[in-house]
Amino acid sequence: MTELVERKCVPCEGGVEPLKDAQAKSLLSKLDSGWEITTDGKAIRRQFDFPAFGRTMAFTNAVAWVATVEGHHPDLKVSYSRCVVIYTTHSIGGLSDNDFICAAKIDRLIADA
Repeated sequence: MTELVERKCVPCEGGVEPLKDAQAKSLLSKLDSGWEITTDGKAIRRQFDFPAFGRTMAFTNAVAWVATVEGHHPDLKVSYSRCVVIYTTHSIGGLSDNDFICAAKIDRLIADA
């Protein structure tokens, strides 16, 4: 994970191929085991559970901060005690290194909390 956390996202406006399945699985192995590749292979997701709404929102805001700093934004599904984070690179219709870099930074947020 350290390798990914230390990297910065590179703007992706398309014109590159999404990661191949083997590449995505290799990067996934560097993340917390809670992350999974979606069944269509185009995104990664992880569910985070919290004891109360305030903690959920604090985490959600921290994820938003990471997204803003990195210039790479996830889809979020937020409820009272849960936040599901989904990363994909929309401009290429699949996964890029950026998705895994941001996921690693979120893993670090949870580890440091």
